Amino acid sequence: MPKVATATVTVITLLTATERGLDRRSGRFSGSLMSDNGASDRDPQALLRLCHLVSPALPVGAYAYSQGLEYAVQAGWVHDEASTLEWLQGMSHSSLGTLDLPILLRLHRAWSASDAPAVRHWNEQLIAARETAELRAEEQHLGLALARVLIELEIGEAGEWIEAVPAFATLFALAAVRWRIQAADALAGYLWAWSENQVLAAVKLVPLGQSAGQRLLHRLTRAMPGIVERARALGDDAIGVSTVSQALASALHESQYSRLFRS
Repeated sequence: MPKVATATVTVITLLTATERGLDRRSGRFSGSLMSDNGASDRDPQALLRLCHLVSPALPVGAYAYSQGLEYAVQAGWVHDEASTLEWLQGMSHSSLGTLDLPILLRLHRAWSASDAPAVRHWNEQLIAARETAELRAEEQHLGLALARVLIELEIGEAGEWIEAVPAFATLFALAAVRWRIQAADALAGYLWAWSENQVLAAVKLVPLGQSAGQRLLHRLTRAMPGIVERARALGDDAIGVSTVSQALASALHESQYSRLFRS
């Protein structure tokens, strides 16, 4: 198996284990692998489908976006491995963990309940929370791209979003529900995919070496289970984003003279 694929499977497996009650000191499980509802009804294909959904090979174009990181590097806010880690940790905790993941959880529940009004509500909420034109355009581009991919993968409901304004998380949640990926695993996978894409962008922009990129992913992965747990506990009124630096970087990126990335 290629090294990148092996790393992805390993990380997703570790995240899943943490969510299912792995005792970090003994390395043993405190109980059986249980679903979110307490029943041992995990689909044996679910982990493989999640790996498919978060794979860098998924043709949605996420590699073209840095979400403001490019301007942060240009301005000198991010300039080495330590400042890259600080930037990504801030985004993970105060943007992904407080906006994307809580809404993804609600979208997963809405798709599971076939609650179309709730799906539309949370889809619109996520797009409205994107603070700049670039971030909104990115959200919609990735959502449409994933809708097209899911149509090819025989999830016909995705076709209804081709003429709409979909958020990426909306289609991600649809795929997770139809492929019987449990909510906690979907959140962990979504966070992992975002982190991997941002690290790859940082490796090109700062620039950083491949070993530094792997160290960053290793450090970011440690915090992921806690971020997911906090996201699952947030109430509706607590959902939001508080990353002012990213909003400024994204807005200023629109007029940056030289750019590699679309955001």
